Amino acid sequence: MPLFLYRVLLYVISPVFLIRFLWRAWQNTDYAKRVGERIGFVSPSPSLNRIWIHAVSVGEVNAAVPLVNALHEKWPEKPVVITTMTVTGADRVKQVFGNKVIHHYLPYDFPGAVRRFLSRVTPELGIIMETELWPNLIQGCHNQGVPMIYANVRLSERSFKGYWRVRWLFIPLLAKVHRFAVQAGADAERLMQLGAPKEAVEITGSLKFDINMPASVIEAGQSIRRQIGGHRQVIVAASTHEGEELALLEMYQRLKTSVDNLLLILVPRHPERFDGVYRLCQKKSVTVIRQSQNSSSVATETEVVLVDSMGLLPQYLYASDVTFMGGSLVPTGGHNLLEPAALGRVVVFGPYMFNFAEIAGLFVELEAGLQVSDASELDDVMIKLLDDSALRNRYAGASEKLIRNNRGALDKVIRIIESSVT
Repeated sequence: MPLFLYRVLLYVISPVFLIRFLWRAWQNTDYAKRVGERIGFVSPSPSLNRIWIHAVSVGEVNAAVPLVNALHEKWPEKPVVITTMTVTGADRVKQVFGNKVIHHYLPYDFPGAVRRFLSRVTPELGIIMETELWPNLIQGCHNQGVPMIYANVRLSERSFKGYWRVRWLFIPLLAKVHRFAVQAGADAERLMQLGAPKEAVEITGSLKFDINMPASVIEAGQSIRRQIGGHRQVIVAASTHEGEELALLEMYQRLKTSVDNLLLILVPRHPERFDGVYRLCQKKSVTVIRQSQNSSSVATETEVVLVDSMGLLPQYLYASDVTFMGGSLVPTGGHNLLEPAALGRVVVFGPYMFNFAEIAGLFVELEAGLQVSDASELDDVMIKLLDDSALRNRYAGASEKLIRNNRGALDKVIRIIESSVT
């Protein structure tokens, strides 16, 4: 009965899905491509024993990289299918894996679309990255005998409260999931309160700690640094959201009077904001260039570089002296701090890190990163770090040690998968 009510509600609000789809398609023409996949019409599978991984967007795709590489190594005969919901996630899959995996968009959670998708992909196993709880998808996998594993599960207090309001729906459904590999004890407790059987929940840690940056990223970062010039002091503002670029530009204008040769590199999180951020830079009267139009050099008089191409963040992180992680000065919940740490860069972040609360807490506790309470604190922190290379190295060394000491989730997840595949 709970699932029936959910399905009725889904069809009632289906016009909202259509309007949302048309709006996104108008904003980004790539979103309208492969429209049939959104309702389950993917290319039929020519082979069996596929392992299917769902990673909703860029962050989840990045977290899945070590897992996908391990699957290829352990079961080279099993094709890997990756689904995403977003176009940016799809672009990241193509950039990271090329033709090594098959990509589809995950269909909307309508029963017929889910049945079509599963019957055409014919997965041996489904792995959902983090916490995408789609009722018809869970029921569809159960009906078709596809074991479903949730990996790298992170269930924040905020998300838990949302799911708790409809626990009548999830309590019977979560019992149909084969295994849950969760990041931390708090995630496990919340998941079990929602209905996940205790015996199906295992604390594995975060796959994001098993990050290994390829040599190509470091080489590209070194090339960028040469283009910038060794005399520049570089702040990279990564994955920024609306409201943060303004605060960072104002910070830059204050800092440039006391920090010689300062360069600010802005990397907005969402591509649809690139043009707006460029106009904001012009409005603030800074000398700004767009990376897509000036990729070969950065003039001495350039004050701000806007990175307006997707997938380049890691190499720009490597080219930085200090990284500011976006989504943390505004109540977005922050982004992954481990990528700059794995590249040996000191990271600064704001107060809103509720999506990464445990990792942010570790960075503060182990003095592996610096957290500011608001934008007004950024000036002093940035000046302190830019003026003292030994201090930067100390924080960067602590962050690299944090990553080393927390590796191991990948091996645990692989063991769970081994028990589920033939």
